[in-house]
Amino acid sequence: MTEAIQQFFATLPARAPEVLRGPVGGTLRIDLSDGHRTEHWIVRMRPGTAEVSQGPEHADAVWYCGVDTFERLVTGRTQAIAALFRNESTYSGNVVVFLAFRRFLPSPPSTRDPREVAREHARWTR
Repeated sequence: MTEAIQQFFATLPARAPEVLRGPVGGTLRIDLSDGHRTEHWIVRMRPGTAEVSQGPEHADAVWYCGVDTFERLVTGRTQAIAALFRNESTYSGNVVVFLAFRRFLPSPPSTRDPREVAREHARWTR
């Protein structure tokens, strides 16, 4: 597993209070394959909390992804829904769990919050 992926999973619990604000809950198993072996990551989400563990446990949803693709996801170089549409990953189960989890994934490095762009535009037009 790459360092970026390890760091991503290590930071999930600390980031959960700001990411998981709404009434969302569920368990997501992320199966990461490098071609020869598959690692199973379990993310249990509840409002304001996330627990991460490893193992092939039962989950509400399963996301299968290659290590290279997942590294691009956790570094913001690609988007989760785009990876699904391009068949770079597959997902089965409760889609609400996926929608909640993808909020942990970063935006592309050059992306700016549209509210901040609007504030700057308002300052320029005064």
